[in-house]
Amino acid sequence: MAATRTRTQLLLASTLYGAATLAAAVDAGALPAADRRVLVVSNNSAVPETAERLDQAPGFRALRGRFDQVVSWNEAISPLHPSGWAPGVDEVPMWERYFRMLWALGDDEVDLVVESLQVAPALSFAQIFLGAPITVYADGLMSYGPTRNKLGLLVDSRIDRLLHLDLVPGLEPLLLTEFGVSSQVVPGAEFTKVLAEVAEAAGDAGGDALDELPQNAALLLGQYLSALGILSAEEEEQLHLSMVRGAVALGHTKIVFKPHPTAPAHWTEPLTAEAARLGAELTVLNTPVLAEVVYQRARPALVAGCFSTALLTASVLYGIPVARTGTRLLLDRLVPYQNSNRVPVTIVHATLPDLADAAAVRAWTPPSPEQVAAELTPLLHTVGYCMQSQAHPELRDAAVAWLGRNLTADTWPYFKRRRLTSLGLPGALPARLAFVPRNRTVRRVARRARALKKAALG
Repeated sequence: MAATRTRTQLLLASTLYGAATLAAAVDAGALPAADRRVLVVSNNSAVPETAERLDQAPGFRALRGRFDQVVSWNEAISPLHPSGWAPGVDEVPMWERYFRMLWALGDDEVDLVVESLQVAPALSFAQIFLGAPITVYADGLMSYGPTRNKLGLLVDSRIDRLLHLDLVPGLEPLLLTEFGVSSQVVPGAEFTKVLAEVAEAAGDAGGDALDELPQNAALLLGQYLSALGILSAEEEEQLHLSMVRGAVALGHTKIVFKPHPTAPAHWTEPLTAEAARLGAELTVLNTPVLAEVVYQRARPALVAGCFSTALLTASVLYGIPVARTGTRLLLDRLVPYQNSNRVPVTIVHATLPDLADAAAVRAWTPPSPEQVAAELTPLLHTVGYCMQSQAHPELRDAAVAWLGRNLTADTWPYFKRRRLTSLGLPGALPARLAFVPRNRTVRRVARRARALKKAALG
């Protein structure tokens, strides 16, 4: 009788939040059984050499015991960059032999557990271990949106399930559903237990900064959107300043600003000055810890931000009041329409109160699962269809019906008229005008007219 082969699970993570999600999934028994679990850490920063690896982050020590081994994807493929490299088709067998030798996998049966399967490094990872079953885990709000890229037949047919946190109770993920992939919730109780362990361990490497944070302050979350080309640096500074003003208007005199880890240090100076001008004290938290660690160590009275997943964990998992800012501008700026950030921004804009509306912030309560199912789900399905209509033709009739009933000044920000026109949906340009932007002759005449006008004025 042939000996049973060892089953090794390779779990790919690029953030501490993702690693914490994996740890919670392990504790909850949500992952397939395995003889050995290897955590593969990937640093996807623009310049990985200058950024801290997640297994070096404060608090990671609490997660380490869930995994038999921790290895680095960056070191394995150096000097190639994780976000920009994919194996050539003819090179796949060579790369698989290389990784099996490097990580002592031998002839083990291999299971993959990956995040963000639509892009490298997860997609590259899946392509190398050809034939291995795949579990996808979602560590944010993008799981509620459609799959943004084609995965290829040798990848999409191997996905067994999607694991996700129930960040919007009543809302089901749309990600990967076109492949018939079912979703499974990672219990919130297991996740918060893991985060409590991370918060305790973080005290060993940054505890002084955390212990000195004011209790019951307003916590403002920075996201460094200008680095993504969504906002200019000046616009992002104004966005942060509006957070400070909104928090003070709500009566908060103690404010904590948690900048994005890669944001320039000098960005915080105007915020400190503005808080002082308004009679408040602003503390900058430069220690690279999860926002959820701050929730447990300092228990904020309010969390405000743009579209960070941490807004939903604050509300859903910790019962902390939350508010949004800048989402209306971001809905307008995100390009192309298929930009995967559109779904997180839509969720936050539709469900959370505007920080500038103090009365709304004070009166806000989280929507019930029944409200989410009746109101948010149809909106997200309509947005999802507009983003990826070819992947979800089954949503067209519902999208047509929703747009026909609900397009108002309040809902137009979620859509673009040109996108509705290209899909032949309600809200499209009138038929007699729809040809204009696409007619080459009209565009050529318009350019010529503009050039003549400029010459005349010059």
